[in-house]
Amino acid sequence: MPAGLPRVFDSWAVIALLEAEPAGSTVSSLILLAQASEAPMWMTVVNLGEVWYRLARAYSQSEADSSVEQIRELGFEVQDADWTLTRQAAQFKSRYRLSYADCFAAALAKQRNVELVTGDPEFRQLEKEIKILWL
Repeated sequence: MPAGLPRVFDSWAVIALLEAEPAGSTVSSLILLAQASEAPMWMTVVNLGEVWYRLARAYSQSEADSSVEQIRELGFEVQDADWTLTRQAAQFKSRYRLSYADCFAAALAKQRNVELVTGDPEFRQLEKEIKILWL
């Protein structure tokens, strides 16, 4: 298991955790390692919004609200989308066939020079641009 390092988490990873999908146990282990070593765990506000709308569609808005609170309680730092982050995300979007929300996760990983935790195959295009910890 990788050490407790600072990492960016994509919505794919967080949904895997919340939905108890097979990759969710690895995400849980990464969170425990980060908590034990006080390593930062980041998500962008855009990706957190993606988690929220997917849960709201599948369950309810109150369930989505509870899940977002749970994510915050785990210690995730939510990064707002300032111009520097947005411009980097837009650069990725202009060059790759990636969802705009995914571009924000990639942009934050690039900006912080840390691994992006995901299992979303769309990110394969970015393997030369950012570090990825595949689930």
